[in-house]
Amino acid sequence: MADAERASTGNAGLDQTIDGLRLGDNVVWRVDSVEDYLTVLRPFVAQARADGRRLVHVRFGQREPLDGLESILIDPAMGFERFAVTVHEALREVGPLGFYVFDPLADLHAEWHSDLRVMNFFKATCPYLFQLDTIAYFALLRDRHTRATVAGIRETTQLLLDLHRIEGQLYVHPLKVWERYSPTMFFPHRLDGGEAISITSSAATTALFATLVRRPDPVDPWRLRIEEAWNALDADAATADAARDKLLAMLVGKGGRMTELCREHLRLTDLLAVATRQIGSGWIGGKSVGMLTARAILEHSGSGAFAEVLEPHDSFYIGSDVFESFLVGNGWWDMWTAHKAGHDFATASLLHRLMPGGSFPWPVREQFIEMLEYYGQAPIIVRSSSLLEDNFGNAFAGKYDSVLLTNRGTPDERLAALEDAVRFVYASVVSEPALRYRDDRGLLGLDEQMAILVQRISGDQHGDWFLPAAAGVANSSSAYVWQPGLPDHGMARLVVGLGTRAVDRTGGDYARIVALADPSLSPVGADDLGKYSQRRVDLLDATENALVTLPLHRVRERAGGIPWDLLASPDPAAARRLRELGRRGPAPEAVDFAGLLRRTAFPDLLRQILRTLAAAYDYPVDIEFTVNLDAAGSMKVNLVQCRPLQTSRAGASLGVPDLDVDRALIATTGTFLGGNARIPLDLVVFVRPDRYLALGEKDRYAVARAIGRINRWIGSRSALLIGPGRWGTSTPSLGVPAHFTDLNAVTALCETTYTAGEFTPELSYGSHFFQELVESDICYAAVFQDRRGTVFRPDLLDGLKDLHPQIVGSDAAHLVDVIGVLATPGLELFSDVDQQRFLVQFAPEET
Repeated sequence: MADAERASTGNAGLDQTIDGLRLGDNVVWRVDSVEDYLTVLRPFVAQARADGRRLVHVRFGQREPLDGLESILIDPAMGFERFAVTVHEALREVGPLGFYVFDPLADLHAEWHSDLRVMNFFKATCPYLFQLDTIAYFALLRDRHTRATVAGIRETTQLLLDLHRIEGQLYVHPLKVWERYSPTMFFPHRLDGGEAISITSSAATTALFATLVRRPDPVDPWRLRIEEAWNALDADAATADAARDKLLAMLVGKGGRMTELCREHLRLTDLLAVATRQIGSGWIGGKSVGMLTARAILEHSGSGAFAEVLEPHDSFYIGSDVFESFLVGNGWWDMWTAHKAGHDFATASLLHRLMPGGSFPWPVREQFIEMLEYYGQAPIIVRSSSLLEDNFGNAFAGKYDSVLLTNRGTPDERLAALEDAVRFVYASVVSEPALRYRDDRGLLGLDEQMAILVQRISGDQHGDWFLPAAAGVANSSSAYVWQPGLPDHGMARLVVGLGTRAVDRTGGDYARIVALADPSLSPVGADDLGKYSQRRVDLLDATENALVTLPLHRVRERAGGIPWDLLASPDPAAARRLRELGRRGPAPEAVDFAGLLRRTAFPDLLRQILRTLAAAYDYPVDIEFTVNLDAAGSMKVNLVQCRPLQTSRAGASLGVPDLDVDRALIATTGTFLGGNARIPLDLVVFVRPDRYLALGEKDRYAVARAIGRINRWIGSRSALLIGPGRWGTSTPSLGVPAHFTDLNAVTALCETTYTAGEFTPELSYGSHFFQELVESDICYAAVFQDRRGTVFRPDLLDGLKDLHPQIVGSDAAHLVDVIGVLATPGLELFSDVDQQRFLVQFAPEET
């Protein structure tokens, strides 16, 4: 090997023992004390200085700079990801051939309390130092790191050297020396001045090691802090509060509005209950925090009104450190940091494809097995709970994945299904919709790691099927008002079965929208009850070992334990048709939840829950829940999610002009959101319903892609997007199947009826699609043309300049007649919350 590739430890005898140092070496010393570390460090520094090397001391904040070395201070309080990235940036700035001295790795415990995180940092940093042809010294303080951490560091480093002080004499015992070997290299050596004298005789070696008692595995600092918190339960109030704050910082984080809310409502016992159910270590993420905080608010409320009806949750928490370990252990850390630093969506796409094939370390798999043994064969859900998720201002609604598991099969099959689910959720953090969402909100560079919430699914077994009687979402603040003067007590969106149909816009199906101020109100008339009601149910099928969607009538036939009289009522229109046909027998029923809403305390309970949570949050809230009912109608409600609800602020009324049917493109009442507004519109993007109806399914997807192209072209222009049926649907027969990222540049969005194609808007209040509209500050209106007082005059767009031919690509030229991109000088959008009026109207021509 060329001399230029070699370096010295500063001790000639040690150099001879390990055959010197090589550029790229990471040298880890396991020592009894910092003083012993300094004893071997000083000769290395002196030799490097004499050789003209650039010497850098990487500090973690607890120790003074070393004399004569450049000093780089990097604060671990910034969090693992930002800390590791900052270290890499500092190394890149120094460049190749730098020589480094790192503070003892145990110093990171003071801020992180996690040995797993320390190991992840080393495994992420060591390869980068190797690439830069550096030499770096690290220290492991004996009895401060678990055997698992030492094993992970041994696997990664080039050199691991055990340093012992016995009766005042230093001995070095090489444990790993990469790509070097000699017959005596791995014997212990006594350091005597500049010599390293090998101890090879069995008697001398035995006598030496007899003084080194094998100690038990050190307690992970994470577990040590938890034990201290348990002990604080019997201490005075100040000690207990300090322990609570320590656990809060470890599990939730240190700053921000959500952390303060947790500090106010979560007790030490609440946090200890979480810690005992945690897999790995690190933060538990926003979804877990929101669920736990909301439950604590309700359970600790003075009234005690919720104790009887709230179903306890049964949850485990996979900490964010496991996500870090997954990335680092599979060799993807550089890709992870690269995609964030450069907004590199191509690298993110590659990572998204790789992550479902990743592996987990055995200690994590063991904890997965223990969790599955606890749940037995009960169905579970694996839910995303990232650091930024469900926080004030950023709901991430529907951006990250959740996976429902029937949890059936052999133990090995159940473990494989769980690991697949965790990998699937992890991969969703680099999916294109999630990246676009974070990029649009300036969040792409923030620390965003994926913790996971695992929960027993709430419901009951009905033969081979598992489902709750009902599920839904509810909001403490309502954007839709069907009757002027109705108080705002919030709204709910209810479905029979699993809540997956409540949060998504489902093909050919409708959830029941409930105004909690008057649950008897419905957005559809009695004659339309059957047409606009739920027809299919999501449930878990043990035979299929999967989530399935089945016709409602089949579920009703077999799930007799559900009190269906609370969920469904006779369909008046269907009954009338039967009479007209002269048929006798019971009328078909439609899901309307009339019994649940009129004959039980459910609406009052939901109002109380929302009011209590919104008051504690001092902010509107959005919750997800299940409702379990026995045959006698006894009710249990399981609160599975709570997050701050971003709402469209009404602002001051800006006035709405009188309707002029000769100039009004759209006029409707009630079925809109977006607050008080007056917006000049530069463009109307109009999907012509008759021509869309004539297209085959393939071309309907092409329309969605063309809308995405127009969306990217819009830029700063103010645009109104109008289309038949539902935007964002997955079913082209119900509307245009464009993703929200293909719509997010528009100012306003309208859904209209078109009876020839049975296209109908859906008031999807509470769905993920709705949440994205609100967060993006996009006005929305559902235009039901058959409603009294509604105006829709697309003929007013005829003859306007169509810009679509300038935008469209050759692959979509045949769609120019389907989609109009029309310049609309003089067109304005008006909305008024108090008057419940939405108007899009051309200004009168000047005379």
